[in-house]
Amino acid sequence: MVDVKRVYDEISRQDGYRVLVDRLWPRGMKKADLHCDAWLKAIAPSAALRKALHSETIDFAHFEKQYRAELQQNEVLAELKQRMEKQKVTLLTATQLDQQSHITVLQKLLD
Repeated sequence: MVDVKRVYDEISRQDGYRVLVDRLWPRGMKKADLHCDAWLKAIAPSAALRKALHSETIDFAHFEKQYRAELQQNEVLAELKQRMEKQKVTLLTATQLDQQSHITVLQKLLD
């Protein structure tokens, strides 16, 4: 199981390997303050797909289908899965956790 936290949440020793999975750097967050081990923007949705979801050009079901297609050949995602076999991983995002977003899709894929 993979944990998910907002970038603004407290850091914990139990977080393990902390990975930022947003394409854009979190607003108002200094790089020195985030304490993440990696920024894997390559596994975030493409800019066009993200913008289509936020502008409500597509619904979440269509977004999820398109995003999963983007991730199928993603080597960075494969590397993250390999890391998860060796150590605990916490995905970091600036997105509200109670809304549907790429983090929901990623969490399903990695669990």
